[in-house]
Amino acid sequence: MTNNYYFINIIRFALLVLIQVLVFNKLNFFGFINPMVYILFLYWYPIKENRAVFLGVSFLLGMAIDLFSDTMALHTAATLTIAYLRPTIMRFCFGVNYEFQSFKLSNTTKAQQITFLALLVLTHHLIFFFLEIFSLSNLLLILKKVLFTGSATLVLCLLFGSLFSVSKE
Repeated sequence: MTNNYYFINIIRFALLVLIQVLVFNKLNFFGFINPMVYILFLYWYPIKENRAVFLGVSFLLGMAIDLFSDTMALHTAATLTIAYLRPTIMRFCFGVNYEFQSFKLSNTTKAQQITFLALLVLTHHLIFFFLEIFSLSNLLLILKKVLFTGSATLVLCLLFGSLFSVSKE
């Protein structure tokens, strides 16, 4: 069971990096919308795993995307930040329920799942685009990129999530 569990996470990691680098980094909707679907790995990562391992894997995920995207550790900083803030975001979305041993993301409501994913995407994009532009004089540009790229990312993540989710029948 645990070998299969680790195998699935390794496959998710590799596929999301490849999909991001080979497909979504090449897309540029309207000249500035570039969806970042690799955030799904942080959404799907098991809740009760060791936090230090999760932060390490998040660092590797960000570095892998940065290595292929030539973005000077922007993805790493944003990914590591949302990995660090994930328990706080989960507490906000799910309340204290997520701290119980029997908590599973699949047992929550769709609204809670979408809120959780949306907050992960919003936080990631705010950090990423603020570091990319690094100027408060361009605050409207930062907000425009966060809004439009975040919306595209959220829609694509929801589509991927529904495509690869296991039905509860």
